Order: sequence, then C-alpha cells, then structure tokens
Amino acid sequence: MPRVDFPLYLVTDRRRTDGRALVSLVAQAAAGGLRAVQVRERDLATRDLLALAQDLCATMRAQGGRTMINDRLDLVLALGADGVHLRADSLPVAAARRLLGPDRLIGVSTHSPDEVVRAESEGADFAVLGPIYDTPSKRAFGPPLGLRALEEASRRGRLPVFAIGGITVARVAEVKRAGAYGAAVVSAILSAASVESATRQFLDALGRA
Repeated sequence: MPRVDFPLYLVTDRRRTDGRALVSLVAQAAAGGLRAVQVRERDLATRDLLALAQDLCATMRAQGGRTMINDRLDLVLALGADGVHLRADSLPVAAARRLLGPDRLIGVSTHSPDEVVRAESEGADFAVLGPIYDTPSKRAFGPPLGLRALEEASRRGRLPVFAIGGITVARVAEVKRAGAYGAAVVSAILSAASVESATRQFLDALGRA
C-alpha cells in the first residue's frame, strides 16, 4: 500500500462549520469516504488542541482513516497520530523524520514549485501547494498561483501534490489534469449543508478525473 493512498485531504477550521461541532462534521466526512484529515487549529491552547486532536484521531481511526496534526510533533507523539503537517518555514523535514521515525507521514505546505521540489528532496511524503485559485482564507499567502504552478511542480518531481485554495468539485478535473495527486479542502466540505454528501461528491470527481 502506498504511503499516500488518499486523494482527498480535509484541513480543519472550526470557524467554518456554521456553528456545528467540528468532530461531528469530520465523522460525517469520514462516513462519506474521507480518509485523511489535518488538524489545523493553531489558535487553540495546547490542552484544548490535545483534546480536540484526540477526538479527531479516534473518529478517523474508527473509519480506517488517518490524522495529521499541524506543526505539533509533540502532540503527534503524545497521541500516536499518523503524522505531522509542516509549514513551509517550520521544522525541516529531516529533523521531523528523526523524531517521528519512518512510519509516520510528513506533509509540507508549499507556495511555489521550488518549495515542492525542496520538500521532496528533504524526504516529505506529500506536499500541499497553493493557493491555486483565489480564496479568502488564503489571501494572506499572496495571489493565486494558478494551474501552471501545479504543472511545473508535477513536471519537476514525483512527490504527491495536493492542490489547495478555492478547490471545488467543478475544478477537480482541471487540477488533476495539471498534475495534482489530489485535492485539499476546507470550507468546501466543512461549510457544506451536507458534509457527507459534499465529501462523496469530491471523491467521485477525483475518481473520475
């Protein structure tokens, strides 16, 4: 089985759930076929983040899925989570690998093809590249990169790359054609009226593409 065997990567943001409980929504996504989630609640105090991540790990494990925790290797180790997701300017991949060992996943957020290439050279298991399209949640990272960045990243390396930033079901086919391994989403699932249905729609589109 490949280390990265999920085409859809849900990134959490409890502020985009329309007041609904995040753990419940992730459970609904898992029921719809989601197999990987990144816990990215950077403003939470450590104890609160630990409790949330523990619940999400249990939720995903019950469905045979994986949980990555954003940037907190201490919580990955404390919870026995499936891996860590590093910021582009975070701890180097090699250092994270020494701490986590060979069996946990390491994902890296990237904002250019060069950063994807570097992540691959350092031993990351996958990269998330974006923002590909304009989206309010990613405007702090600059203007959208566009599909050409995906094409260049896929041409220059073999690392699985997930497209993020404005990804919708309708855009899945074109990001896949541009070389994306899969899609990383936030509000397109968490803000959906039916999270389970939205998850199934994404997975169906990814499967067709």
